[in-house]
Parts: sequence; C-alpha cells; structure tokens
Amino acid sequence: MSMLTPPGMGGKYRVTGAAYPRMSRPRRRRRIVFALLGSVLALALLGYGALQLIDVFRGNGGKKTVAAGKDCPTGSPSKAGPASAVSARPATPAAAVTLPKPAEITVNVYNATPRAGLAKLVGDELKKRGFTIGQVGNAPAAFDKKVPGIGILLGAPTTDKAAYSVLGTQLTGVTLQNDTRKGTDIDLILGNTFKELNTKADADKALATLAHPVPAPAKTC
Repeated sequence: MSMLTPPGMGGKYRVTGAAYPRMSRPRRRRRIVFALLGSVLALALLGYGALQLIDVFRGNGGKKTVAAGKDCPTGSPSKAGPASAVSARPATPAAAVTLPKPAEITVNVYNATPRAGLAKLVGDELKKRGFTIGQVGNAPAAFDKKVPGIGILLGAPTTDKAAYSVLGTQLTGVTLQNDTRKGTDIDLILGNTFKELNTKADADKALATLAHPVPAPAKTC
C-alpha cells in the first residue's frame, strides 16, 4: 500500500504511479444545444427557398399587380366598381368628317422649277383625280426658282383648311401660305425637290383616313 492510498481503500481503488483519474463535465447538454441551432438554421433555409420558388412560379406577379394598379383597377369587374366597367369598353368610333370633294376645289398649278412642262403634267393628273384645274403655267417671279422644298399651297386667309388637307393628300411635304386674294382657289406652286405626286392609291388611302379618323386605342387592363 502506498502512502497516497487512504486507509481501508485497497485493491482497485489503490492509486499507483503518476496517473490520476480525470473528471470531465458531461457533453450531453452541449450536443442538444448544437442540434437545436442546426434545426433552426435548416428551417430558415427551407423557408427562404420556398419563398424563392413561389416567386419563380408566380412570375413576380405581385410586382405586376402594383404596376398595373397605377392605371387600371385590380380585381374582378364585379368588385372593381364602375371605373373597371368603363375602362373595359371598346373605344367609340370617331365621327366621320365632312370634307370638300376634289371637284369643289379649284387648283392653279404653277411650276417654280427648271423642268419644262411640269405644271401641265401635274395639272392633267390632278384633273384625272377629280380636281378642278384653273390656271397652269410658270410660277410668278416672286416664287420662280425660289421654292427649295416640295411645294407651296397658297390661298386666301379665309380658305377652308379642309380644302388644303384634301389637296395635301396628293403630295407630301408642302407648306401653307396665305396672300390677299379674295377667292377660294388654291395655288399649287411646285418646288425644286418635287418629283411626282403621290400614287393614287396612297392619296385615296390618306383621303379616307381624313374622312374617317381612326380613334385612339382604348386602354386595356
């Protein structure tokens, strides 16, 4: 028996050599804490992933609803109220516009370009299209070789603007001017960049658009 062994404690309780039994705290509680933390983290990750999948399958529907709400009511028509019913109606067709017929418009055709015979050529074509042709010839000195664009429509201040529009369907890019005349006839002064009249098909289409304007498309929700 060694001197370190208490009296009466022999056998397996005898301490020999330099080795001593070491006492440590149980690790069971620490494992439980770690397990709980891991479970909470896993649940958080699963919840975040589920939200992302919902956004993907919905196509960011929530954002679209907010954006659409600026202009259009949300929800079914029965719940949205009168505003929803009004926005869903088709646009009312625009009323037809009364335009003067080409035969009611007297056109004087003047050539301000170096091309000989241009005024007669254009006058004959306008006559075929139904216009009444007045004087045909070279432009007055104030305009001769001095019209850089397509041409000029020159008339009295009281000339019906619709007459300008009807004649303007025959050639694109003309400008409007007024002088001191008293009559209702319109001078067509052909400029340096004029090449030819619009095709009859294009002119008829433009004239039909003038007579029956296309209404603006209605907003849809």
